[in-house]
Amino acid sequence: MPSVNILILNIVPLWAQAQNFVPDKGNLLFAFGLTLFAGLSTGIGSVIALLARRTNIRFLSVSLGFSAGVMIYVSFVEILTKARETLAADMGYIPGNWVTAAAFFGGMLFIALIDKFIPAAENPHEMKRIEEMNISKTAPDKHRLKRLGVFTALAIAIHNFPEGLATFTVALTDPGLGIVIAVAIAIHNIPEGIAVSVPIYYATGSRKKAFSYSFLSGLAEPLGAVVGYLILMPFMSDMVFGVLFAAVAGIMVFISVDELLPAAEEYGEHHYSIYGLVGGMAVMAVSLLLFI
Repeated sequence: MPSVNILILNIVPLWAQAQNFVPDKGNLLFAFGLTLFAGLSTGIGSVIALLARRTNIRFLSVSLGFSAGVMIYVSFVEILTKARETLAADMGYIPGNWVTAAAFFGGMLFIALIDKFIPAAENPHEMKRIEEMNISKTAPDKHRLKRLGVFTALAIAIHNFPEGLATFTVALTDPGLGIVIAVAIAIHNIPEGIAVSVPIYYATGSRKKAFSYSFLSGLAEPLGAVVGYLILMPFMSDMVFGVLFAAVAGIMVFISVDELLPAAEEYGEHHYSIYGLVGGMAVMAVSLLLFI
């Protein structure tokens, strides 16, 4: 990714100097690296799908619940709070709180619309188990299978854009918090990688291609984050930062409630997902208290 790194290092500081804020170049690469790690974890899911004979449903259920707990807690306690404080200081207490609430639900609406317009069959967040790869591939015709593969790849790119933007934005602002978010997104992307590998395997009949598509589709997350951030750069201010942060909180809460928790219950028993949820919140709460 040398060209992307050069773009980040050269363009971002020019804009930042105009805003009287110069981010550390190491933080920029660190934020990009975390986003890359989170995105490419889809490849881990693909490896699991290719090597494991059965889905470890208890592990996935607890892990997905844990990821949801981390994202929900940090969204409400840390990210949304920072957004509200920034907007209140810039716009005034009452207008700032109204804009924070609007941006929060706007982030939810954004990710909800993405899910709305992607058919369930091609939606990478429609969870599938490893066992499904043993289903016969003879029924669908080749044209439909090819269409399925193409739409799955597009769906991944669209879904990973807001997730990558969320990870990159948080990591750039608070590297410590960014690590937590990146790990939570990575856990979320592992079963997503399984879900991607299954339809691609149906479409091509090749496990190698299934892994390649799943792994490479994760690149959409860091690239989407950088592109999105660069687009927002000319307009960046305290108000835009606050709106973006509140929207990120909304995106993360929606992903947790709409995708992670239902998937956790689908993979395992209800109590395992709740144990993971509470555990994730507790770990996030303790980590925030330790670094106050």
